[in-house]
Amino acid sequence: MSHPSPKTTNLVKAGQAEEPVAKQRIKVALVEDQPKARESWTKLINSFPDFTCICSCGTGEEAVRILPQELPDVVLMDIFLPRMSGIECTVRLKTLLPQTQIIILTAMADQELVFLALQAGADGYLLKRTKPADLRIALLDVLNGGAPMTSQIARRVIESFRQKTAVRDESARLTIREEQILLLLSQGYSNKVIADKLELSVDTVCSHLKRVFNKLHVSSRTEAVVRYMASKTTSANPGGLS
Repeated sequence: MSHPSPKTTNLVKAGQAEEPVAKQRIKVALVEDQPKARESWTKLINSFPDFTCICSCGTGEEAVRILPQELPDVVLMDIFLPRMSGIECTVRLKTLLPQTQIIILTAMADQELVFLALQAGADGYLLKRTKPADLRIALLDVLNGGAPMTSQIARRVIESFRQKTAVRDESARLTIREEQILLLLSQGYSNKVIADKLELSVDTVCSHLKRVFNKLHVSSRTEAVVRYMASKTTSANPGGLS
């Protein structure tokens, strides 16, 4: 009996039925402080055939610590978190995970929060009442370079940009000390820790922050950090939006 040639054998092997390779699911991480909401969102994400929730964090601090190890494709971020807000968390995660897409989730469409979230680096902004089918579309959209958001929020974003373009960026007028304080602030340090690191009194740090708020036309630590980080991103990428 003649044996099949090596070439024939290869053809036979190539034609044999093989086990189908499972399509790798898109990795989603969730940052939400309410346990019941975390559970609901996790179940919803896992119900989509092409997505899997690989991690759910209850605080921004936990997200900054864990997500760089998990390397999610998309992060769904609650904007109202205890201590570190969702906006501050977005700023820090975008530095650690620049390729990861972040969609902000909130129960209400606040115009100023929309603007701050986008300045912080958010890639999309959705209301928590978004329908499951629309959420899945939004996840796919952001991975394809889109910026998912409701039509109402899109209108508010346009209005925000029209208002903010009239305000000149004052970050270039910050002193070296003010920049040092803002940098430490963006890393999540409290006024007391910043004072210890820079060998200043807490009152002096507060005085510097007050001047920073005036220069940047902001009224909170979160806004100051976002404006500062946005200005640094623009400086490093002159071709980007200003």
